[in-house]
Amino acid sequence: MSRIVAFDYGTKRIGIAVTDPLQIIATGLTTIHPKDIVEYLKKYVNTESVSTFVIGYPTQMDGTPSDTAQHVKGFAKTLKKNFPDIPQFWVDERFTSKIALQAVMQSGLKKTDRQNKERVDAIAATIILQHYMEQKI
Repeated sequence: MSRIVAFDYGTKRIGIAVTDPLQIIATGLTTIHPKDIVEYLKKYVNTESVSTFVIGYPTQMDGTPSDTAQHVKGFAKTLKKNFPDIPQFWVDERFTSKIALQAVMQSGLKKTDRQNKERVDAIAATIILQHYMEQKI
């Protein structure tokens, strides 16, 4: 089988999570600067089989797009342009960053490790991927 890759897009960092090849377990992979994402994904797709991209879509409490939604749409267009054969799915990412931050705070890590924003972004991407996987069932 192939992996599913999920993204928590931010203008400073993009959190990335992936499934195992059997698409059972979601794991945080890394965090990449937006300008480096295409190059990183080209290398990743050359070494791993990827079936799907899942993109976290930022919405307000009332379900309307948030201010950052335009950036996420631009990111999705870039993915489609560079990886036209990989389908994209969107997942509401409301509260994923807050849930990720709570998970880091409760993890027992040292304060300096808990303040690592890259860790929070990768965990948020993992939560987005888990939501997608749960919807598929």
